[in-house]
Amino acid sequence: MVFSSIPFLFFFLPLCLILYYTVPGRWKNMVLLLFSLIFYAWGEPVYILLMFFATAVDYCNGRLMEKFGKTQGKRRFFLVCSVAINLSVLAFFKYADFLIATLNGLFSLQLKPLGLGLPVGISFFTFQTMSYSIDLYRRQVPVEKSYLNYLTYVSMFPQLVAGPIVRYSTVNEELQERKIGKEGIEEGLFRFMQGLFKKVLIANQAGALWEEIRALEAGQASVATAWLGAAAFTLQLYFDFSAYSDMAIGMGRMLGFHFPENFNYPLSSVSVTDFWRRWHISLSTWFRDYVYIPLGGNRKGTAKHLRNMLIVWFLTGLWHGAAWNFVLWGLYYGVLLALEKYVWGRALESLPKAVRHLYALLIVVVGFVIFVFDDMEALGVYFRAMAGCAGNSLWGTECLWYLQNYMAVLLPAVLLAFPLYPWVKEKIRTMGSRGRTAAALVSMAGYVLLFLVTVAFLVNDTYNPFLYFRF
Repeated sequence: MVFSSIPFLFFFLPLCLILYYTVPGRWKNMVLLLFSLIFYAWGEPVYILLMFFATAVDYCNGRLMEKFGKTQGKRRFFLVCSVAINLSVLAFFKYADFLIATLNGLFSLQLKPLGLGLPVGISFFTFQTMSYSIDLYRRQVPVEKSYLNYLTYVSMFPQLVAGPIVRYSTVNEELQERKIGKEGIEEGLFRFMQGLFKKVLIANQAGALWEEIRALEAGQASVATAWLGAAAFTLQLYFDFSAYSDMAIGMGRMLGFHFPENFNYPLSSVSVTDFWRRWHISLSTWFRDYVYIPLGGNRKGTAKHLRNMLIVWFLTGLWHGAAWNFVLWGLYYGVLLALEKYVWGRALESLPKAVRHLYALLIVVVGFVIFVFDDMEALGVYFRAMAGCAGNSLWGTECLWYLQNYMAVLLPAVLLAFPLYPWVKEKIRTMGSRGRTAAALVSMAGYVLLFLVTVAFLVNDTYNPFLYFRF
């Protein structure tokens, strides 16, 4: 079940909220847990057992760490047990077939793939449970004494399958007691609607353009068309994932939780470093706090700093998927970040902002071409098309046709990729009372109209994926 679906919008979410707001405070976690388990079981009921296992392991290790971990050595033992089991489960389900295929290719073996289905959201909830164990080991959070509360934290359906990666330290107090008021519900509802509109009206339509261009045979797509396709996928991925985060954060507010922001207009970045401060923030900060800094960060000399950066970005790429293009994508950014740090970073800062922005966009768009093709041969073919080395023309009539047919999507997408909305909100805030009232009425009418259009698209359109579900 995805958020941008008729069953979720008109049945699952309303029923959940009605029961959640009706029951007394002490029962709200039970309602949330029940609906979260139903949500996860909707497509893969058997993998609920895997979630029970993962949460039980971390919960029990946490209690044992509290009871017997008076010394760091004992605490470290329970931490290692927890992390090792979590990583083993993740590796088995996500990377076993990748390892088998790699061994077959390297040594001409005939090992049979396991063919296991990937549990939805396993990368996200594994990192959540690991953050709890590590923070508990560091004495940065109190031990959770209720297994049901801990299971509720891990399984919360708004952020379960595609983030943001919510650490226990962010919500541990709200798990025990939270305030649910009119302001939070309204704020959450509007944030959810914003994400829904971005997902259905922009991400899905940009994705349709990308699929059309991707389907062209080698040599059919001009250089301009190939670059348009790469830009369309970049817009699809950004609006798809940021929309999910908006909806997750919005539902969290409606339920009384404050989830962390996950995006801050990354396509307006002026460097690769700036981009990764703005894109998938919860993942970047997770690797920073639990891998990069423990390795030594930048505190032990240039050579070890470069080593640490490459390790982190290798793991970041691998986290996204069990394929070599993801590893290449991670190392691509690791190398570029190192070059910005030690080679051309200062020179870049002296350039006009527009030039720096174009530089960052070029790197991001090229990077997402690497990201989208898990077939390395197909990746090479597409890069040749972008470079004009596939026997294709510089500009084809098909590019103009695509621009004309998708301009109604591309123009709003480009505008909304920049912080236009916060600017408009600030302008409205400085208006007089009449101006703010008129703006509120116009905004309300706009939300209603966009919701009706969105529902119409959902009823008629069969293309409605969430890209990050597969991670």
